[in-house]
Amino acid sequence: MTSVDSPLTRSRGAGKVARRALAVALVVWFALPLLPLLLWSFADSWSVPAPLPTAVGVRSVDAAIAFGALPALGRSLVLGVVVAIAATAIGALAARALTFGAVPAARAVSVLLLAPIALPPFAAVLGVNVVLLRAHVPSVIGVAMVLTVMALPYTAFVMRTAYGAYDRSYEEEARLLGAGRLQVFRRVQLPLIAPALARAAFLAFLVAWSDYIVTLIVGGGEVVTLPLVVASAAAGLGNDAAVSLMSLSAVAPPVLLLLGVLAFGRRRRALPVKEMVA
Repeated sequence: MTSVDSPLTRSRGAGKVARRALAVALVVWFALPLLPLLLWSFADSWSVPAPLPTAVGVRSVDAAIAFGALPALGRSLVLGVVVAIAATAIGALAARALTFGAVPAARAVSVLLLAPIALPPFAAVLGVNVVLLRAHVPSVIGVAMVLTVMALPYTAFVMRTAYGAYDRSYEEEARLLGAGRLQVFRRVQLPLIAPALARAAFLAFLVAWSDYIVTLIVGGGEVVTLPLVVASAAAGLGNDAAVSLMSLSAVAPPVLLLLGVLAFGRRRRALPVKEMVA
């Protein structure tokens, strides 16, 4: 049997090719600026006008470790995970309450959730830092608290969008079958909103991972994360290879996490609803 070449199949094929071409162009667009960093990271010597490094080595690794990149990387990871968990949980609870009308003055609450985006970060952090200092809040806890508040607008928005398309009839059916609240949450609600939770957690992690102002001011020099180390090294180290390597190490975790979130969401979309809640 020969396939029929119709305008419909041609348009689908052209659209598929266009989407692939756009995806490749986006990958090149975002990856191309990282190529100089990659070359510099392992360049022991790179003199003008040579188009490529004249000597390749791993001295940048030793310099980055000596500058404290590994402990800073660990602190950034822990801080990002803590903020992601806290902001996603609070944002999901707020979004569910706002979506299903369980909050009085829902518009005012929505405005408050978006306030961290509207306020100038530097001025807001200076004011909050005074309160935290007078309350004798440890710097680590203070940084995590402020970053969680800053991530709430993103997590609440993502989760509110998810709950807007959420079908509560699955919960009602589960309760009719005798499931308790914990079972409904674990077996019904959580599987259905899992992709949105992953996206919200990624955004919250990104807020904490890339932050500089909050960590610098509220941390008071006690919380040294990777962005602080990279900025300090770029200002005074004078080792372009080490700075490039640390910059790449700051880019890698969010990129890997984003790929994981995309793969998880694609896999969940491929499953039927009955299989997700089974």
